[in-house]
Amino acid sequence: MSSAPAPRSQRQPRGPVWLCLMLLLPTSASATTTNPGIKVWLTQGTLEFGRRFGLELLQLMLQREHELNLTGSYNIPLLGTLTYAVPRIHIHELQMNESALGFAEDVGVRLTVQRARVQLSADWAAQLGGVQDSGSVELRMQDVAVAAVLGVSEDGSGRPTVWSAGCDTHGTHLHMEFHRGYSWLYNLLAPLLQRTLRQQLNKQLCLVLHRGVDRLDTALKNMKVSTQLDTIAAIDHSLLAPPAFTEEYGDVALKGEIFRVGTYPQRPSAVPAVLPVALPVALPVALPVALPTPLPTTPPMAREPMLLVAVTEFVASSAAFTYFTAGALRRNISSGMLPRRFPLQLRTKSMEAFAPQLQERYPDQPMELHLWARQQPLLSCHPDALHGTLFGSAEAFVVLPNATRVPAFLLNIDANVTGKPTISGNRLGGTVRLTGLHITQVASNVGPVEVKRLETLLKFGLWLFGVPRANKWLQAGIPLPLPHGLSLLRPRLSLQQGFVLIATDLQYEP
Repeated sequence: MSSAPAPRSQRQPRGPVWLCLMLLLPTSASATTTNPGIKVWLTQGTLEFGRRFGLELLQLMLQREHELNLTGSYNIPLLGTLTYAVPRIHIHELQMNESALGFAEDVGVRLTVQRARVQLSADWAAQLGGVQDSGSVELRMQDVAVAAVLGVSEDGSGRPTVWSAGCDTHGTHLHMEFHRGYSWLYNLLAPLLQRTLRQQLNKQLCLVLHRGVDRLDTALKNMKVSTQLDTIAAIDHSLLAPPAFTEEYGDVALKGEIFRVGTYPQRPSAVPAVLPVALPVALPVALPVALPTPLPTTPPMAREPMLLVAVTEFVASSAAFTYFTAGALRRNISSGMLPRRFPLQLRTKSMEAFAPQLQERYPDQPMELHLWARQQPLLSCHPDALHGTLFGSAEAFVVLPNATRVPAFLLNIDANVTGKPTISGNRLGGTVRLTGLHITQVASNVGPVEVKRLETLLKFGLWLFGVPRANKWLQAGIPLPLPHGLSLLRPRLSLQQGFVLIATDLQYEP
């Protein structure tokens, strides 16, 4: 009734480390659903967090040399036609004194800037009649207003795609100062050229923004849509649909499926089980309030969090399915691995009270126990706790002096547990409690096994040693796979019916 022992590297895989934490999240899945495993709500606080870094990125992007190819002509009475060309400009300074980032309904995000100031320089070439000239010019534009809309969608492969959905710039004050060549003449003519140059510069600023958005979209095409968790599993965090935007918030649906490394999950998911909870499309303006059905009331919050994340039962279920089908949920326990004070030792003499014939046939011999999950663990999420059932089998072997393993008996061991996940900083942890244990005999080569007495003693041993050790490890937690430099600030976790809700602020330190 037992398979051959797995190699050591497989007997103690790292996979169960992630699984145990994932099982402290709710578990359920779907074969055909497109409901998200993870849903994220972006609030105004998210935009404010992004605005600070986005403006720095925008300034770095603009404060460089840009192709301009600006040409034009101006008719000067008595002197003739002045034609000019400005091939490129270099932006030296960009100050955005008043800026705001908001949601653009059904499109993406909107950037508005008031009272900005731009300082730039450029080389120029000009011809007036038969006279050709060249030199440089310094320009300062003040009271610049910028209104730009960034469209956000999904490209069909689960990656975000962005585009410039609208742009308008307007600067009212332009000061020009020419250098070299007949600069004294052009400085006299500067007031006549200001209107034309101001219109051209307003247009060019938007073109520069368009090119920056195009570069961002190119970078997003190479974005990873999955992250490997360990040697067994990875998580698919691709977009299931284009993000939805209202004037107050953004709504992002991620697949959130744990899948086997080396395979790529098809869209939609192929994990069998129950339909996950259907999360709402909309989040109300003010928090905390009762989220739309079926999301219940969020915990009281003194201020709106930057980010709300709902992790549905689908995520943990796909983790359980992946590790179970990969054969990672197994462990071999030898006589020397149990604590000395554990009430049940792996020796035939210790087992005599439960299987008398075992000690008679193999007097005081060491034993080995092979444990494995015979079925995918099942859990459900409720506001009070996570409730789960673990389905295991255990085959006992007698280890003879020549290292031969003789099968003794096979048992099914089913356990009921409750757990509560916790979050602290960037680490996910939790606690578990054993609420029930049931043992049945499947087969025996050493006569009947008194499973009730064994069950009672095993409950006591797990209560005394097993659960405390598990909680010590779970409370330490594991780091969340966050981007470099990003951390959660004041995260709060609450259990809801069918999902776990995390409300948090964000902090970034390069």
